[in-house]
Amino acid sequence: MKLVMAIIHDEDAFHIMDILNEKGYSVTKLASTGGFLRAGNTTLICGVSEERIPELVEIIEKKCKSRKQITSVNSMHINSTESYVPYPVEVTVGGATIFVLNVEDFKKV
Repeated sequence: MKLVMAIIHDEDAFHIMDILNEKGYSVTKLASTGGFLRAGNTTLICGVSEERIPELVEIIEKKCKSRKQITSVNSMHINSTESYVPYPVEVTVGGATIFVLNVEDFKKV
């Protein structure tokens, strides 16, 4: 038994969950926030047998594509009399970060 944790963009979450549920995967959705952009992410948690991991990862890889986005980033100020000045920056969002962890014991009660 393995535990798969996938951190994905909020926009991809419900579509991926629908596909995984259709394929028989049980998925738990957690709201999370990224550190750099402070933007909403979704963390999906799924307990699966080792044989099903390639299919699960393939589904996530196909549906979670990276894309470019313009966002405002505040520049650092030099002293207290100056203020933050936001400026646009192009960043890559989306994609997925996937962790596959060993599960020592599993009980569903």
